[in-house]
Amino acid sequence: MTDITLIIVVAVVVIVVAVVAVAVATMLRRRHSARLRDQFGPEYERTMRDADDPRDAEKELEQRRKRHDSLQLRTLEPQERDGYRQRWQQVQQSFVDDPSRAVHDADALVADVMAARGYPAEDVDRRAEDLSVAYPVVTQRYREARAVSREHAAGRAGTEDLRHAVTSYRALIDALLDDSDGGHRPAGPDHDRRETRA
Repeated sequence: MTDITLIIVVAVVVIVVAVVAVAVATMLRRRHSARLRDQFGPEYERTMRDADDPRDAEKELEQRRKRHDSLQLRTLEPQERDGYRQRWQQVQQSFVDDPSRAVHDADALVADVMAARGYPAEDVDRRAEDLSVAYPVVTQRYREARAVSREHAAGRAGTEDLRHAVTSYRALIDALLDDSDGGHRPAGPDHDRRETRA
């Protein structure tokens, strides 16, 4: 084998290895993206829209998942769960007389249930991010309810908007109270069915 032939063979091998490496890296990246999309659902799309770079968005979702996995979440005792359900009934009943107050109380109840479960609930944005790991669909509804609450405070939301907000809060309360495993459930058909049942 001449020197030129050897150089050509080495060059071809290097090119083939580089092409295979790029193909494998691309395939792994797509799988990773697909897993995140499956887990976060609408929250994945929202995060992608808000980010300048898709890699930054995926990195943020990974950080949320790691932070969520480090939380010491707990299952509510049956009497706690019943107490929260009773509070929720009061919120719903109060809607007829004072829709604005009902929305405020629903938001406070979400914060209380999250704190009882072990979520840090001090910051609304952080609350939504933490929820999005285990409850991506109802997190979207929670964000909508928070937006209605802000619009109402500015005088731009009517009773029907407030009714929609209370319904969205109910979906999140139901998900938080029905979750008995104390941690996040994997995404999948059963998870989606349970989460969107409200």
